[in-house]
Amino acid sequence: MSPVLTDPLERSDVPYRDHGIPFGEAMRVWARIAALSFGGPAGQIAVMHRILVDEKKWIGEERFLHALNYCMLLPGPEAQQLAAYIGWLLHKTKGGLVAGALFVLPGFLAILGLSYLYVLLGHAPLIEGLFFGLKAAVLAVVVQAVVRVGSRALKNNVMRGIAAAAFVAIFFLHVPFPLIVLTAALAGYIGGRRGLAAFKGGGGHGSTGGNVVHDRDTALGEGLPDHARPNLAWSLKISGALLFLWLAPVILLLALLGPDDVFTRIATFFSQMAVVTFGGAYAVLAYVAQEAVNTYGWLRPGEMLDGLGLAETTPGPLIMVVQFVGFLAAFRDATGLPPLVAATLGAILTTWVTFLPCFLWIFAGAPFVERLRGNRALSAALTAITAAVVGVILNLALWFAIHTLFGEVREVRIAGTVFETPVLASLNLPALLLAAGAAIAVFRFKVGMIPALFACAGLGATYVVLA
Repeated sequence: MSPVLTDPLERSDVPYRDHGIPFGEAMRVWARIAALSFGGPAGQIAVMHRILVDEKKWIGEERFLHALNYCMLLPGPEAQQLAAYIGWLLHKTKGGLVAGALFVLPGFLAILGLSYLYVLLGHAPLIEGLFFGLKAAVLAVVVQAVVRVGSRALKNNVMRGIAAAAFVAIFFLHVPFPLIVLTAALAGYIGGRRGLAAFKGGGGHGSTGGNVVHDRDTALGEGLPDHARPNLAWSLKISGALLFLWLAPVILLLALLGPDDVFTRIATFFSQMAVVTFGGAYAVLAYVAQEAVNTYGWLRPGEMLDGLGLAETTPGPLIMVVQFVGFLAAFRDATGLPPLVAATLGAILTTWVTFLPCFLWIFAGAPFVERLRGNRALSAALTAITAAVVGVILNLALWFAIHTLFGEVREVRIAGTVFETPVLASLNLPALLLAAGAAIAVFRFKVGMIPALFACAGLGATYVVLA
């Protein structure tokens, strides 16, 4: 006997009404959301919810959270994918493309301009001081991310065990990040299928709070638009087009420049990253930082921290820091091009192969997303991934701390494992004081991330200029 469908989105008898939202007005709203999207995915999702649900009442709470849950099952930045999803829901394919692109554009332009400043004036005392202060503040922000995600995800000993295992695997055993994510997802899926209580719960960025706006009271209403219903022909067509746009440049670079060229390496590495970037920006950055610094040698550990500081203080997805990585990689290996031209191309290429797959996941899967509603096994997989991410972010925090607070590190070998430890005599006392001050401001006095970053940047600049 078929189950009774009680959700309005799954019922064919609920008519869809034309929402009447002009496309131009929607694009202005998406531009406004993009300009206000500071503070990582939690802050960005909160801004989107406040404007689209509470203020505009274009969509309801249930539909917003359903879309968010789907986006969290995907690789890539969930906030940007959520923008593309809702844009598509409101104004079809063009709405999704424009909403998703606008979410990235302000951050891309801001980081590109700051990257020019970094390579041209980075050794000036004032600029050095600004980045010195930013590094200390970023360390506090990453520690805050460990605490925030951990308090939400580690509800029982099984989840704590998954987090601990993930930390040991990546820090001591150097297990690849994608393998950690897949192992955690498999464990969660099996636990969910068996109905184990430890795997119950969900991911997400917490409750949005406030009065609930029901779907029936919004411009879109309860019904499902015709274009949002499963359509295999459309999904295959749009998926094929996006897959071509994503992979054609990668294949062309491989054919023309070979696998060892810096542009080819940028294209292939960040394309791989786009497929395995589950678990949020901080988890991904641990993977990117170690690969970009240790494997490819594109930049130094301190420069990775500088890039994260830029991403933290500009609008858009935090993962935009990869653009800075691609910029420096191409700048230092220009392959016959003027360095700034090569760097600009590197930044564009990195952004292209990182974010274009996000549209592919949305357009290919969103029309079928209702089949995922209430799937306990998938929810449990997400819960386990989130727990593993805590261990991965802790690894990132420790890695940043070692390279921010100490001038020298050394490799230690124990029982066949190799890991970095700081040389205690190389402790940078001003950096320690700034990081401690930032931590006190963030944790004790609840100072916002942006004020903390700017305050530390100003103190760092003052110290370096006067020293």
